[in-house]
Amino acid sequence: MTTIFKFKNMKPCSRILSPSKNAGVPLPKSSNFSSNPNHFSASRFRTILGRTQKRNSALSSTWGQSRIFSSSCCFNPSKRARTHLAVAPHLRNFSAPVEKCDRIYLKGGINVKPPPGDEGVEEGGENVRKNECSRLAGKEETDVEKEAWRLLRNAIVTYCGSPVGTVAANDPNDKTPLNYDQVFIRDFVPSAFAFLLKGEGEIVKNFLLHTLQLQSWEKTVDCYSPGQGLMPASFKVRSVAVDDDKFEEVLDPDFGESAIGRVAPVDSGLWWIILLRAYGKLTGDYSLQERVDVQTGIKLVINLCLSDGFDMFPSLLVTDGSCMIDRRMGIHGHPLEIQSLFYSALRCSREMLEVEEGSKNLVKAINNRLSALSFHIREYYWVDLKKINEIYRYKTEEYSTEAINKFNIYPDQIPHWLMHWIPETGGYLIGNLQPAHMDFRFFTLGNLWSIISSLGTPKQNEAVLNLIEAKWDDLIGQMPLKVCYPAVESEEWRIITGSDPKNTPWSYHNGGSWPTLLWQFTLACMKMRRTDLAKKALGIVEKRLPLDGWPEYYDTKNGKFIGKQARLYQTWSIAGYLTSKMLMEKPDAAALLLWEEDYDILENCVCAVSNSNRKNCSRMLAKSQILV
Repeated sequence: MTTIFKFKNMKPCSRILSPSKNAGVPLPKSSNFSSNPNHFSASRFRTILGRTQKRNSALSSTWGQSRIFSSSCCFNPSKRARTHLAVAPHLRNFSAPVEKCDRIYLKGGINVKPPPGDEGVEEGGENVRKNECSRLAGKEETDVEKEAWRLLRNAIVTYCGSPVGTVAANDPNDKTPLNYDQVFIRDFVPSAFAFLLKGEGEIVKNFLLHTLQLQSWEKTVDCYSPGQGLMPASFKVRSVAVDDDKFEEVLDPDFGESAIGRVAPVDSGLWWIILLRAYGKLTGDYSLQERVDVQTGIKLVINLCLSDGFDMFPSLLVTDGSCMIDRRMGIHGHPLEIQSLFYSALRCSREMLEVEEGSKNLVKAINNRLSALSFHIREYYWVDLKKINEIYRYKTEEYSTEAINKFNIYPDQIPHWLMHWIPETGGYLIGNLQPAHMDFRFFTLGNLWSIISSLGTPKQNEAVLNLIEAKWDDLIGQMPLKVCYPAVESEEWRIITGSDPKNTPWSYHNGGSWPTLLWQFTLACMKMRRTDLAKKALGIVEKRLPLDGWPEYYDTKNGKFIGKQARLYQTWSIAGYLTSKMLMEKPDAAALLLWEEDYDILENCVCAVSNSNRKNCSRMLAKSQILV
């Protein structure tokens, strides 16, 4: 059932020009599906998942054929669609340039049809979406779900009369919201997934388009500007006086120039691309990703990530605090979270980019990076008992291309807690890898997203969930899920965090428990057919989170206490719960959000590192490498 947003006392922005009276794609309507809304068929889920992956591989001759466009275009496609403003002089007092409502440029309109053969939109397309809406039409929401939806809708932010996102936290008793009253890109993602799974795509579409326009701003910190293509960490809607009695709404973005530590958000652009793909998958509106300005936005983000530098690794080099862990926590270098999101964004871009003369080199670079990154993470970030014993016996100071200890890791780096902690059947991807340094901490988001995106091998993905099950009390405890394990303490804490009073041991990003990670845990469990773990964790959250006021995070080793500085009514805690519930109830829709193994990605790199001749390289060789 389609829900229409209505906002009182809000007039539409007169400067927004609609390209067509019919702009916008209607949300899916109901049709028959299943009489039992709680029924979950693992076999059906896997069948749908296998069919929802893009049929067009970037390494095949048929990949990247663009969808049909209208021959007309309202502006020069060779130029970036930009926002042109006449900002009042006093607006310059803001810390960042602000954006006014302006034209939305389209290429071929918004109702562009999918290419021939896509009318059915795979089995995980429009038919699945309609079936899911029908399936849940008669489902009675629990009191907790009703309250969560009420809180989520109260957190909606409007701009020029349209919903554009949700604030980070919406506690009515909080007198000092700081920047929690802004719309954060990473924080909005679980909210966006909740709205999409509910069949309400308008707010997500508006969010994607407005953040895309903010991408074009030039931001500075002490006269220095970051690379072109950077997405903001957050934005805020402000009312600004333009005349004595007139006000206009403007968007004021923050690219890190106002953030604690002044750190640019590396993950914002990656999340934006991931959400763009999800929007198309769950609504069937692929015309959004085909727009010229959207295509340009994708290219800018990916070009920024693929920029040449001094690094010898295919992993993305970033500074501390540039992701969900946005304070000093010793994750500078090549943190797993960024690598997992980077890999996912590359795969999304490979699906969505038009292959044309101007993008061939970028597509080739994406393919090469995917292959190298996949091999690098699987080979060097993975640890289990076998790998730890191998590191324990490493020789150091090896010089040659045939060295086994390629990064000169000293065996004494293996922490004592790890030898007794890791189970026989489990394993995980470590938090970071740099020359002479392995960060053996378990970082939950990076490991979960490596499962969702198939960055890890099937056996590695299974072992990660085995580890979580075996160490349930450590990683789940009384509130899922630990952001990382273990916490850094004592002198190590002082050195790594700079004596950060918010990141004391087992608090906030230093081993705190974050309910918002539940939706990604649910998605990973569904992919690996371990829904029993997701249901168990969801049961814990459902009983406690509403009673505690939907906190941002929890403290102590087992997540027993509400975080000492946690905001209440944290939107992504609310949205994470709702998204998890709907994912479990809608396995066909969940399958659309996953990636299966792609042997084409592995083929190039496997050939390069194997002893076989290049001409003998095959998909079978790639498959053999990842299944052992």
